[in-house]
Amino acid sequence: MPLLPGLSASTPVGSAKVCVVDEPDELVERVDDQDRVLGMVVSRRQATQEGWLHRVAVTVCRDERGRILVHRRSERLSRFPGLYEVEVGGAVDVGESYEQAAARELTEELGLRVLPRLLFTFLNRSGVSPHWLGVHEAVVPDTVAADPDEVAWHGWLTEPELRSALLEWRFTPDSHEAFSRYLAFRTAQS
Repeated sequence: MPLLPGLSASTPVGSAKVCVVDEPDELVERVDDQDRVLGMVVSRRQATQEGWLHRVAVTVCRDERGRILVHRRSERLSRFPGLYEVEVGGAVDVGESYEQAAARELTEELGLRVLPRLLFTFLNRSGVSPHWLGVHEAVVPDTVAADPDEVAWHGWLTEPELRSALLEWRFTPDSHEAFSRYLAFRTAQS
């Protein structure tokens, strides 16, 4: 298993780190505790700083053999640089659905043009600030063209390998919660 590089110039957030980096900010829509749009557009940075609810869309990527794509975030990213993730995603832009945001993020981060399937949403209180998390699933090709500005490393793990990695590697807070709920959802559907 690859080693996690050291983190630097960062602020602790729970057991993870968040670096302050000057990068373009996204505009998001504030939502309430029922995930209803409030009609207020704010920067993601402001939503995070103020603890305002907004939407984030992520996708668990599987290949035809059932393995799960895991990646390590670039050290250049402001949120959780160098940590591993089970899902690919980001903020839902103004006017986007969870599905549109998930598809856009797959294209931006992995060079994939696929339509992920929304499985469920939940109010996620782990991480930098609370947000609604839309968890998707997509079956994707083994070969991806990961954007090096977003993804430092990626690989395919079986579920048992991933369970071990979740205990040994440093993952983003969202990864643990989202993957646990993802497995429960899959079990309930079978």
